[in-house]
Amino acid sequence: MPGRVKKAIGFLVSGRGSNMAAVTGEIAAGRLEAEARVVICDHPEAPALALAKNQGLPSVLIERQGYPRRQAFEEAMVRALRGHGVNLVVLAGFMRLVGPTFLSAFPGRTINIHPSLLPAFPGLEAQRQALDRGVKITGCTVHYVNEIMDGGPIIAQAAVMVEPDDTVERLSARILAQEHKLLPLAIAALDL
Repeated sequence: MPGRVKKAIGFLVSGRGSNMAAVTGEIAAGRLEAEARVVICDHPEAPALALAKNQGLPSVLIERQGYPRRQAFEEAMVRALRGHGVNLVVLAGFMRLVGPTFLSAFPGRTINIHPSLLPAFPGLEAQRQALDRGVKITGCTVHYVNEIMDGGPIIAQAAVMVEPDDTVERLSARILAQEHKLLPLAIAALDL
């Protein structure tokens, strides 16, 4: 295992892994002083697993249905993260809430990226929520994770204008482009 670094990142992912790739790209380019240690995924078909493999990152598949209780599922994730020397957990498209078992293992060291300007539009389909409400500005937020869905203290935000003819897909693409910029900057700003 490589020596201890200031920011040893473990990613939790459920989907494509584009935010993970944005962070690892900044690490590889030398613009982010951190080390990606492991990718933990809860879906066997998630493109993020192939992406991790292509980047040479260790990945661990931990499916929720393989555990009788949420606590056991969270304990398995904690073991995998600790086994790879992680000191910062980044939820990058992880579509599950984490609870007290997980959060107590990484107090103040678990962050998430969300596609809205929190506290507006927490939860799923934030982009659709923004369009349905008719807002003129939305964006993305990096925040600390606590037991309230998308309710932890905000680390950084980026605004995105809502265009009059926006669809969920077009708005989502513009927000995602900002997420890819914001997440590495927020990680760099953390003092661990």
